[in-house]
Amino acid sequence: MTEAILLVGGKGTRLRPLTVNTPKPMVPAAGVPFLTHQLARARAAGVEHIVLATSYLAEVFEPYFGDGSRLGLHLEYVTEEEPLGTGGAIRNVGSRLHSGPDDPVLIFNGDILTGLDIRALVDEHETTGADVSLHLSRVEDPRAFGLVPTDATGRVQAFLEKPQTPEEIVTDQINAGAYVFRRSVIDTIPTGRPVSVERETFPDLLASGAHLQGMVDSTYWLDLGTPQAFVRGSADLVLGRAPSPAVPGRRGDSLTLPTASVAPGAKLTDGTVVCENATVGEGARISGSAILAGATVEAGAVVTDSLIGRGAHVGARTVLTGAVIGDGATVGADNELQSGVRVWCDARIPAAAVRFSSDQ
Repeated sequence: MTEAILLVGGKGTRLRPLTVNTPKPMVPAAGVPFLTHQLARARAAGVEHIVLATSYLAEVFEPYFGDGSRLGLHLEYVTEEEPLGTGGAIRNVGSRLHSGPDDPVLIFNGDILTGLDIRALVDEHETTGADVSLHLSRVEDPRAFGLVPTDATGRVQAFLEKPQTPEEIVTDQINAGAYVFRRSVIDTIPTGRPVSVERETFPDLLASGAHLQGMVDSTYWLDLGTPQAFVRGSADLVLGRAPSPAVPGRRGDSLTLPTASVAPGAKLTDGTVVCENATVGEGARISGSAILAGATVEAGAVVTDSLIGRGAHVGARTVLTGAVIGDGATVGADNELQSGVRVWCDARIPAAAVRFSSDQ
């Protein structure tokens, strides 16, 4: 069976304070660490052996997932002493692979939620005889991404950095962060220094005449790099818009884990998840949000498109919109925090201290 590498070493700086205490792939989405969804989808596609390339807070992964047997996988962990970039991380774990030189190896970025047909990507790779195959997705506004134009057969023509002018937008196809490498190609990546597959490995392979194949699959794709995207991805998993066999319960308008406590008069909608040992008070209205383990949302609070960290406390009648509340933080009663606000871990905001309207 195909084996895989999961790149989970990033610091997740755009997600802070969510990633102050937790590496990005371990932040819960739809009630379980996001990485669980990626592992479960890989297993469902027939993958049996996965090597995790870790770096930031590397010690968190193995105690949770162990040897992977709970998911029907064989997991191994390799930690980078210094960050090596995407290419360097792939090369760094190469010795743990069992594949032969021409066998396919799947590689995933640890922050992409996707409905990619994994077996179809492997089949495309083998059918075309490519050295590397890339999952490509089409987006309406490609300016924030690297562009990957292909010919009529899907063969990659170039790798273009983020376009700066309309004339530079020659395609709406972007690199979607999942690859199949011929095993022998991994051994050509330089060792002992940072290497970017996007800026160095792929362009160098193309220049040398290697066959790089692109497969467009636009079923569902979301980069979870920002808090707003992460909350949306979690909600889409709960709602069933994003596929995963690892959602711990029935999909629907909301998901409440068994040890959570939600008052009968509270209203949970739009993919909200309430994690283990969290509490939601009477009359609270929570939409499209994630309430992480041990957090409390008091009576009458209104929480929209927000993430409440582990053990955090949201006071009565407080209104949060597009907010991130860090682990252990307290937001007192009758506050109003609007889009983009990030309250750091263990911070304390007194009652009625921040408002966008009168207190009357």
